[in-house]
Amino acid sequence: MPNLILYHGKLHTQDADYPDATAIALRDGRILAVGRDSEIRALAKTDTEEIDLEGRRVLPGLTDSHIHFYDWSLFLERIQLDDVASLAEVQELVYKTAKMTGPGEWVIGQGWNEESWDPPKMPTRSDLDAVAPDHPVIIWRKDLHLASVNSLALKLANISGATPDPDMGVIERDEFGNPNGILKELAINLVRDIMPQPSEMLIDNAMKNAMMKIHQLGITGVHDMRIMGGEDGPPALHTWQRLRDTDEVRLRALVMLPGELLDQAVSLGLQSGLGDEFLRIGGIKLFSDGATGARTSWMLEPFADGGSGMPLTPMQEIAEKIAKADQAGITATIHSIGDRANRELLDVFSEVLGKNENRTSLHGRHRIEHVQHSHPDDLGRLGPLDLVASVQPLHLVEDISMVDKAIGDRGQWTYAFRDLLDAGTILAFGSDCPVSSPNPFLGIQAAVTRQRADGTPEGGWYPSQRLTVEEAVYGYTMGAAIAAGVENDQGSLTPGKLADLIVLDQDIFSIPPLEIAKTQVDKTVFNGDVVFDRLS
Repeated sequence: MPNLILYHGKLHTQDADYPDATAIALRDGRILAVGRDSEIRALAKTDTEEIDLEGRRVLPGLTDSHIHFYDWSLFLERIQLDDVASLAEVQELVYKTAKMTGPGEWVIGQGWNEESWDPPKMPTRSDLDAVAPDHPVIIWRKDLHLASVNSLALKLANISGATPDPDMGVIERDEFGNPNGILKELAINLVRDIMPQPSEMLIDNAMKNAMMKIHQLGITGVHDMRIMGGEDGPPALHTWQRLRDTDEVRLRALVMLPGELLDQAVSLGLQSGLGDEFLRIGGIKLFSDGATGARTSWMLEPFADGGSGMPLTPMQEIAEKIAKADQAGITATIHSIGDRANRELLDVFSEVLGKNENRTSLHGRHRIEHVQHSHPDDLGRLGPLDLVASVQPLHLVEDISMVDKAIGDRGQWTYAFRDLLDAGTILAFGSDCPVSSPNPFLGIQAAVTRQRADGTPEGGWYPSQRLTVEEAVYGYTMGAAIAAGVENDQGSLTPGKLADLIVLDQDIFSIPPLEIAKTQVDKTVFNGDVVFDRLS
């Protein structure tokens, strides 16, 4: 007997056996049946709840394949700098927050992007000292690869003119050799390491609040990534487990492990896929380079404004870790932005995977995160290696001006989704939140139009790389499921799979593409329960 039946809808099942389904029956957290209204409603019993969808579009529950969920949950409790239009606005928000914060307590923010300001100036310690001299301040750039801190934060972290750059990090300095407050890559951890840790109660409440927010966007699954240095790994996994123990995980969560802990994971016999329908262990997360905004992505040719970026983890070390992980049944998830980083990483995968003969079967796929810049000769190499391209379509429209400025017409192979897909690569879509909005409909619109919300550039930015709406939805559903090794349980509206689905207020397959971002979710069903109802 079904617990819930939804009927009179337009189901995008992504299952060729049910192309014209209008109704779906759910029981005990699984999909019981899919089909036409008459046959599905005939299954109803006295206690079955029935919902008339009134012709609305239904999709499988969406998965964000690259989100810093733990970090985003905490950032929601701090200063939001995503929409500030100038350095002066940043200073105003920092000033107001400091006035409401106890003496000596930290002022923390995230999301600023100087590329959208006029003039585009990065905040320095003097800019922050001017508005908050008596509080330690740290504000992350939107890409999380660069942060600005004030003088008190530098003092507490013992960062001075005599402090050397850490491995895989840069302390920017003024003309006298003194730190100017701008920290890149792992240099940020010099400050992070001395910041007070939030309490378990604060983290738990922040994560539960974030789950409710993300349900409103139609997201029922997340692949929770680690940021550089891995310090967030243990507290994040502890929190997921605490919430799982109390049945408060209302997402399909795949949690990545810090790459630094590979040896410990292997020695314990840990493998990707360990867990249940709510919480699973993913792969190790490694970083091959930085980010374009910070000019730390590793490039084959220099940026227009100088420099070729930087490798982070040496490729030999990455090769050794991929080989060890692959042999042990642990997937490798590698951050790679620049075209040189991507080329060298593909060389590593080609060599390592070809040598591992008696490998343990993998639950999920090895994956490259971002695949932002590529040389055209490398775009066809991921598919034959069975690598997933975990990409974030909203980045492409947010980065248009920056990429044009940084690398000129080489940008035609930036976020080359069509070339990757046509070469047989599985695309898994995500947001990189809090770097970008977790709203998947912004991402779908970006992948389909390659235009900003205002319709620029006309015709799309390198429009030959556009995807169809169906292909973009696949990236948030089946593509994500394949990446995680859960394609038999998630990604389509198929009998026997988990009962996760969403109901939309408009049909994204028939409206003008530049209207997709306005889509709202009317209902989100997770594990057979309605967890969000916009109209109730």
